[in-house]
Amino acid sequence: MRTQERYDRLIEYFEQERPTAQSELNYDNPFQLLVAVMLSAQCTDKRVNMVTPALFAAMPDAAAMAAATVEEIYGYIRSVSYPNSKSRHLKAMAEKLEQDFGGTVPDDVEQLQTLPGVGRKTANVIAAVIFNQSVMPVDTHVFRVSNRIGLTTNSKTPLQTELTLEKHIPAEKIPIAHHWLILHGRYVCTARKPHCSECGISAICRYWLKTQKQEQQQ
Repeated sequence: MRTQERYDRLIEYFEQERPTAQSELNYDNPFQLLVAVMLSAQCTDKRVNMVTPALFAAMPDAAAMAAATVEEIYGYIRSVSYPNSKSRHLKAMAEKLEQDFGGTVPDDVEQLQTLPGVGRKTANVIAAVIFNQSVMPVDTHVFRVSNRIGLTTNSKTPLQTELTLEKHIPAEKIPIAHHWLILHGRYVCTARKPHCSECGISAICRYWLKTQKQEQQQ
């Protein structure tokens, strides 16, 4: 199967099956999504959604978070992964957001990455989800699923995967395609044991086709 055909059929499937895919993180504004995405690093969205209501009630914007102590922030997020470093990053992020951007989350990927604790993936999430820009955030789900399905081949880094996906997916569909791949990886194409029998795109999946061929040869 040609690579572009695989992409086209994948997009066709998800447009029918997940036409309104979106983030599972709870947020009301760009600042809250930025905080939630920072907290979600190596942590489940479910856990993040458990701690953010109280955190956002106490610190609803960058000014309030910048004015809080690291210890106060830690008290709200202690149950997420790496709470010590995330507490420091959140305070530093809020301070720089206030100082350099007037408390407003910028829409530029490069500017977003100047914020402490904000890497390329997080910046791309904000740009794609909030500002509907044609950038592809690549987390562990997107990286794994893209390689398994055959959207990428021997991709070594998230950046390689990002650039490959952006090359083959129409620009206007990239923001929602990000959610398609994450949700597919989270619930169907899981890390340890993918649920191939329940997968609606197994017919175009390189991993599934290879597995079937191996079973036939046995």
